[in-house]
Amino acid sequence: MMSGLTLIRDPLEMQRKAESLRASGRRICVVPTMGALHEGHLSLIRIGRTHADTLITTIFVNPTQFAEGEDFERYPRPLTQDVAHAREAGTDILFLPERDAIYPPSFATSVAVEGLTEVLEGKSRPGHFRGVTTIVTKLFHLTKPHFAVFGQKDAQQVAVIRRMVADLNFDVEIIVGPTVRETDGLAMSSRNAYLSPGERRAAPALFQSLKRAETLIAAGERSHDAIVREMQRHIEQNLAGIIDYLSVADCETLRETAEIAPGQSVLVSLAVRFGRTRLIDNTLIRV
Repeated sequence: MMSGLTLIRDPLEMQRKAESLRASGRRICVVPTMGALHEGHLSLIRIGRTHADTLITTIFVNPTQFAEGEDFERYPRPLTQDVAHAREAGTDILFLPERDAIYPPSFATSVAVEGLTEVLEGKSRPGHFRGVTTIVTKLFHLTKPHFAVFGQKDAQQVAVIRRMVADLNFDVEIIVGPTVRETDGLAMSSRNAYLSPGERRAAPALFQSLKRAETLIAAGERSHDAIVREMQRHIEQNLAGIIDYLSVADCETLRETAEIAPGQSVLVSLAVRFGRTRLIDNTLIRV
């Protein structure tokens, strides 16, 4: 571990520092975030700390993964708090680039993964994953990591980044940290802060619906439609949110599976809107 916390804003300075660290034989791990750090993020930093000599946390609210009308402008940016949290969790370098440094006026390139990005979040948020894969590519080039840590809460993002890393021969090992939850089961998210008190009390119904799916499958239910119906029933009975999608999909292809096959791993996932706030959650189940 390096002593203290170094803040870097300039991408070229970050790249030069990473090159120097690599040349000296240090193992680098990066944890990309959009800030508003909570225990979920900090758990990823701690996981990264165990894999590397130098731990880099990045904070960049990436405009290209937000669609028009989404919450880019109001996304929380508590920088002073984030710096303190990153330091306490074991970050050596905090990379805080400005928007114009990452996307100068002449910027005209993007990275896209086909197939996996056309369902679930990709279907609901067209262009979202193009923004994700482009910024992650840039961050990998700038921080030159041996390891990168992402959270299971964003399961589709993990699948997409793994596909990109394999297809483009990135020399980066992807590590996935488990979803961190509040005591009532709600997955930790920066967007939870948007919820009204009433919405926050109702929001654990998302996790509860996933647990119902787990129970049904454990009891022998294999029908996609039956599982989704029970999830929908529970959500509609317990909160006033609008369901964006409920999914039982193959873990590899992320395509809906009509009937779960023996030995198949499925991703049960959902997205629900509470007014202007949209929350996602998921669970992985192997039959």
